[in-house]
Amino acid sequence: MGRRWGPLASRLVAAVLGGYALAALSSVAALALPIDRSQAVLTGMLLSFLVYALAVVWVFAARSAARAWAGMAIAALPLALAAWPVSGLAW
Repeated sequence: MGRRWGPLASRLVAAVLGGYALAALSSVAALALPIDRSQAVLTGMLLSFLVYALAVVWVFAARSAARAWAGMAIAALPLALAAWPVSGLAW
């Protein structure tokens, strides 16, 4: 039973939480764009809807749950690097 439901549960978590994380990262990364801050906020907000939808589609189109998670991690890396300078976090 776990063999059947485990990958599906993993994909659901990746779609909901991973998609949300990617959308949030893309929204913050848009602040790094060389445009007015209010326009960057609006752009980031609109972009986050697209990113979330594409993340959900990607998770369920991937061959396996592991590939879905790997694709989410690969997509998150450049977004995190773009969002880091504008986030105000000093690591």
